[in-house]
Amino acid sequence: MRKSKVGMPVPRCAVGTCMWLLGGAWTPTLLWNLSGDARRFGELRADIPGISAKVLSGRLKDLEEKGVVIRTLMATSPPSAEYSLSVLGRELLPAINEIARIGERLKVEQESGKITIDASAAVSGAD
Repeated sequence: MRKSKVGMPVPRCAVGTCMWLLGGAWTPTLLWNLSGDARRFGELRADIPGISAKVLSGRLKDLEEKGVVIRTLMATSPPSAEYSLSVLGRELLPAINEIARIGERLKVEQESGKITIDASAAVSGAD
């Protein structure tokens, strides 16, 4: 077996723990859309074309349980809630921004024919 050339590898448990927070095809998009300000459920549905109400509801609940999103009940009639990023959620934004930057570069390279991305292997965003 060859020895790893990585000076100090990232512990698998640390990467896995972070990816546990970001798991799910819609999670990075949802966090991106919450990065500006608190949003209501209907606003998020409009912000993220293609996401179903069921998936959005499940992602928001999951992220709230993980401490990434804060749900604030509003004293309105009918009652409503706003969702915002917690301190932990805001801490994830630089990583999401960097992933988005690389994704934009890859899209340009694909459009110019420099690279080919197998669409069947790419995440479609559907759950």
